[in-house]
Amino acid sequence: MTDSVVRPAGKRERLSDAAAKVFHEQGVEKTTIADIARAAQVPVGNVYYYFKTKDQLVQAAIGAHARTGQEIITALEQVDGPAERLRALVRGWVEQRELAARFGCPSGTLATELDKRADGLERELADVMRGLLDWIEAQFAALGRTDSRELAVALLAAYQGISLLTNTFRDPAMMAAEGARLERWIDSLVPAT
Repeated sequence: MTDSVVRPAGKRERLSDAAAKVFHEQGVEKTTIADIARAAQVPVGNVYYYFKTKDQLVQAAIGAHARTGQEIITALEQVDGPAERLRALVRGWVEQRELAARFGCPSGTLATELDKRADGLERELADVMRGLLDWIEAQFAALGRTDSRELAVALLAAYQGISLLTNTFRDPAMMAAEGARLERWIDSLVPAT
């Protein structure tokens, strides 16, 4: 491994990440530009230098979701074997159960909110979620499953569903139990050697 210099995130990236976080916690409609500036620790006047409208901040938040998703996939690619990568994905979701209990899935809740707006941003977020779905499908395909797309949809749907229920009932234990079930399900799909 090589040494690298880690630079602090620039204002634009900090604002994008803050927008994703605050939109997740408060919703797009309730969030003000001042809320995002405060979360990013940037003077509110500076926000307008990078983003002229709230919709541009929503688009930036979608970009932050894309970066986070890619970082997760990159980390999962370091895990040996497709079944273990899928189990690691599930464990990562379960590790976020307290956050899900309070606010739901970051991408899922944003997707639900954007779907009501009909301004095209929902399609951008769908592309981000499709990236994860495609990655999951590739893992099932690597297991030799000819039904890899259906299995990928089932896994992602199970996560989105349990995120909603965990949030609705404010019960992180629900996600932990579903995570354990999903890991057993993944194990049942691994071909015997």
